[in-house]
Amino acid sequence: MDDLTEPLAESAPQGFGPLIAPMSDVQRPLRQQIFERVRASGAISRAQVAKDLGISPASVTTLTSDLIEAGFLTEVAAPRDGQDGSRGRPPVALGVRADAFAVCGIKLSDREHGVVILDFAGRELAATCAPAAGTETLDETLSTLDRLIEDVCSRAGIDRRDLSALGVGLPGFVDAPSGRVVWSPLLPERDVALAAAAEARLGLPVAIDNDANLVALAELWFGVGRRIADFAVVTIEHGVGMGLVLNHRLYRGARGLGMELGHTKVQLDGALCRCGQRGCLEAYVADYALAREAAVALGRIGQPALPLSQLLGTLHARAKDGDAAARSIFHRAGRFLAVGLANVVNLFDPELVILAGERMRYDFLYADDTLSEMNRLILETGRTAPRIEVHAWGDQLWGYGAAALALSTVTERHLGAAREEPA
Repeated sequence: MDDLTEPLAESAPQGFGPLIAPMSDVQRPLRQQIFERVRASGAISRAQVAKDLGISPASVTTLTSDLIEAGFLTEVAAPRDGQDGSRGRPPVALGVRADAFAVCGIKLSDREHGVVILDFAGRELAATCAPAAGTETLDETLSTLDRLIEDVCSRAGIDRRDLSALGVGLPGFVDAPSGRVVWSPLLPERDVALAAAAEARLGLPVAIDNDANLVALAELWFGVGRRIADFAVVTIEHGVGMGLVLNHRLYRGARGLGMELGHTKVQLDGALCRCGQRGCLEAYVADYALAREAAVALGRIGQPALPLSQLLGTLHARAKDGDAAARSIFHRAGRFLAVGLANVVNLFDPELVILAGERMRYDFLYADDTLSEMNRLILETGRTAPRIEVHAWGDQLWGYGAAALALSTVTERHLGAAREEPA
């Protein structure tokens, strides 16, 4: 074993990142595979890394020495078995060096922005939320990002120049590989090169993605998805979104615009969707769809408009109290949601479907009759239907997904295949 280059960390770090099955991604550089195995484990011995990846211990020793020297990994005290009564120096394991990099994740919304800073070991340094102004021009959006970063860095006690990457999520059609926003309700412009503009304004690498994909990334890196190869996340807020993980990898489609569940059609020539088309799923399930019918059910036609959250809260309270009109609105939305979920199951056969987002507090959307309707619409194969779970991480769910996007950017930049290409 190599001589120690620095004191051992006092305790083994917690792992994060996808727990990819051994040998499932052999196209990645070996040093990156080793790093990601250590990151996922939190603390792991060199011998176990060699066993997991099916490579020689000598190769692991050589490459981990390089990763330690480069400042990506460190040696930590491995936890002893509780039955181990031996004394002396604790066994040594590998862990991610937390202070190697820091990244920021931001979820832009029409109501509230979420921001988080994580270190390279996935530990939260600071997090905050800020009210949103709604639709903003590109220049106004860049100013918002600038202000949010300044605030969260101040809370973390770090200089913004210490950030190595920024991940940003927002609703709409986002071409993640090119960094362009094809359409978003937050921007009046279309086909906006948001990532490039943000990099020029903020002076650090920026990756962007659809906000539903961020929830899938959060589950993949920090949640139940770490141990599940195939799962789907359906988000219900101002719109309906979906993130899909296949074989431990986020699926975005050939053009980076896949998984727009909210814009699958459930009614020909149906209700008008905010995307401009008719009959989209979200035009029957999202909050603006519920609000459209709530005004009638609550007898507020011609009266001053209530804030959306207040209007929906009143509608939900009425439904809880047994109001037939209010209950019928949630029941109808739940049936349309059941159609969408059944289509997801029939198309992709995921092991787990996670429901997330602010609208999940309206339990009528996922009541027993909704899930029963979904099961009725799923192909009858004689096998158990996928699990359906409701996850409520809180306001920073999306920010963690954006930070995972930034961490992935940093890892690829410093350890990925592009780094090993000849100059």
